Formats: sequence, structure tokens, C-alpha cells
Amino acid sequence: MSIFEKLESEVRSYSRGWPVVFDRAVGSHLYAEDGTPYLDFFAGAGALNYGHNNPILKQALLDYISRDGVTHALDMYTVAKRDLLQTLEDKILGPRELEYKVVFPGPGGANAVEAALKLARKVTGKESVINFTNAFHGMTLGALSVTGNSMKRSGAGIPLVHATPMPYDQYFDGAYPDFLYFERLLDDSGSGLNAPAAVIVETVQGEGGINAAGIEWLRGLSDLCQRHNILLIVDDVQMGCGRTGPFFSFEDAGIYPDMVCLSKSIGGYGLPLALTLIKPELDVWEPGEHNGTFRGINPAFVTAAEALRAYWSDDELEKSTRAKGERIGNTLQGIAESYPESNVLAKGRGFARGLEFESGEIAGKVCAAAFERGLLMETSGPDSEVAKLLPPLTLSDAEVDEGLGIIDASVKSVLGK
Repeated sequence: MSIFEKLESEVRSYSRGWPVVFDRAVGSHLYAEDGTPYLDFFAGAGALNYGHNNPILKQALLDYISRDGVTHALDMYTVAKRDLLQTLEDKILGPRELEYKVVFPGPGGANAVEAALKLARKVTGKESVINFTNAFHGMTLGALSVTGNSMKRSGAGIPLVHATPMPYDQYFDGAYPDFLYFERLLDDSGSGLNAPAAVIVETVQGEGGINAAGIEWLRGLSDLCQRHNILLIVDDVQMGCGRTGPFFSFEDAGIYPDMVCLSKSIGGYGLPLALTLIKPELDVWEPGEHNGTFRGINPAFVTAAEALRAYWSDDELEKSTRAKGERIGNTLQGIAESYPESNVLAKGRGFARGLEFESGEIAGKVCAAAFERGLLMETSGPDSEVAKLLPPLTLSDAEVDEGLGIIDASVKSVLGK
């Protein structure tokens, strides 16, 4: 690994917790170059909902490349883009009675967020955006301005302005009614709150510590935005594409966001792709007003469309994710209850789950113990105090059992019971 340490920047992070060189990946497993298997409960930070080298998506990609299909096309019309847009309409938007235009903002989730923030300000003529405590929306300057983590924000090197944080659901442990502070500031002409263009929210905060907003809280937020003429942006970069069960993480709340940010698993295979979905009346862009060199990666269009056909033509994956997610949640709850003196808390929804410990040191030790036993999972939360699980949605029952067994043993090895 000396070449990595010699040439790669100190900014690297995941490799520090998993100090092996990986070579192959199939389904729910990564393999080190010496052949050692690791069950992957990380899944590319949620970018591999359908597993590594999914055979259905791989074949579609190989077929496309072998026939010399277009790879790079900026925003030109291509057969691959047409297929993706039509499949998105047929499999996702139409059945859910959602009407959105599609912006191709660039290759990553931060690109999708930046496009949404930029468009919200253009549409409303207002500068301020409301975000939430412990939010994470990306590492570019606009996305950082609506991110809560102080370490990540400090990396900007300049003041991050035009955004105001509000308490996320259960931030005060239910001591106050939902949106008491937010709505009071909106209604009080003396509050000093700049009139917001938009609110940006994650229905489950992944990097923020697997904080799952309640269904009623999300409905209340949507209602508040409608009453105050504030655009609602749902960042579904990590929690979309089935991570919580339904394709969009906001579906259970029955809300209709003005914009939706998608990336990570929207490409299906792990290839870079991001989409910003916007209500048609918000499509006020001038041609070329928002663009990027890599907003038209056609192989990602191919695997994205194939993933929608393969996994969203019926509700089988959604049912499986809900059922296995409940099973994972119940097991984590049992583990947490085994250590009442250690204040362990089970958190999450669907296939976004976590165990919160009293410190980042403990959570880090649990993840290290899991790695030693052949399981990949990372920490999250403001102090890295949550051991986070983001397995592929295609995880088998046997793999669920294997992973939960390793987690149980790892917690036991750290907490000493």
C-alpha cells in the first residue's frame, strides 16, 4: 500500500478504516487482492443498491459498449438518454402520478443539490435557504452552506452564507411542538429571518447519524412550505432509489416536493449520474444557464434505465426491503436493549439503519471489530457516534443473518458482554 501513502492525498478516509487493497466485487461482497471476502454493509455509501457488478446491469452495459454506443454526449439527444427518460416516466413518475421535468446537472449528488438551490433562487428571487441540524448535502460550497457538520463546513475556508439551520425532527426530543421555532420566525416581522426561497431536507439523515424524520413531521413541513410559499427540496441522493422501501423516500408521507435530488444508486451500477427533478412550472432555465461537461454519461443512462426495468416494474423489491429492513431494525433494537448501561440506540428506516453509541470512539471500535470479522460498515453522525448500515437492497436472507451476527459479536467485543 506504499504507493497510496506516497502519492494519495491525506484527505482519503475510508481506506484508513479498511486497510486492505480490494480487487473484485460481486453482489454483496468485496474481495481483497489476497481473496479475503468482506460482506459489504456500506454499498458505496448507498450508491450500490443493487449490489456490485449486478449481472443484469452488467450485461446491458457490456452490450452497449460492445456496439460502440455513445459514451460522452454533453446534453445532446441520444438513444440511451431517450430510453432512460421514457423508462423513468413509465416505471417511476407515471405510476406515482408525479409530474417532473428532469435536469441533468452533472455526475454527482452535490451537482443535483447545487442545481436545486440555484434554481430555487432564480425562480423566487430570494437568496436564503432553510436547512436542518445535522444535514449533509455535499462538499461543494453551495451544498456545504446547507450542511450541518462543522468539520466539513470548515473545509470551505470562507463564510458559508445565505442559509439558516432549523431543528430537525426530534432535535429537542419532542419537548416542543414541530416547527414551533421555524414558524414563529416566519410569522414575526421582527425575527430577522430572511424570507426563504426554499427548504432542503433529507427524510432520513444518513451522514448526520441515521436520523429518520417522522411521517407526520414530513407532512407538516410540506404543509408549512405551501402556506408560506416556500419551495420544498427533498435530497434523496442517499435515501432514494428504494433505500427506505419505496422508490422515493418521501412516498410514505404522501407529499409532492417541488424538487427532488437523485444520484448514487440512480445510475444502478455505480457509474456517475445525478438528476434534479423539478415541477414543470419551475423550469425557467435559459439554454446553457446550468451545464457541465459530464452531465451526459450515456453508459450510466443505460444501467439506470435497466435498473428501473429490472427492479421497479413491480413492488417486489420494495416489499423485500421493507420486510428485511424491519428484521434488521428489530435485531438492532435487541442488541441495543442488551446494553442498557451503555445507552445504545437503534435508529433508522428500511435499509438505512444504525446503532448510536455514547461516543465516536466506541462506534469506531465496533466498526473496526466488524472489519476484522469480515464486514464493512462505517460511522456517521456529528461525532461519528453511529455505526451505520447501508447494505445492498439485493441482500439475501443468509447475508442478513451473517451481517447481523457479525454486528452482534462486534458490539459484544467492544462493550464486553
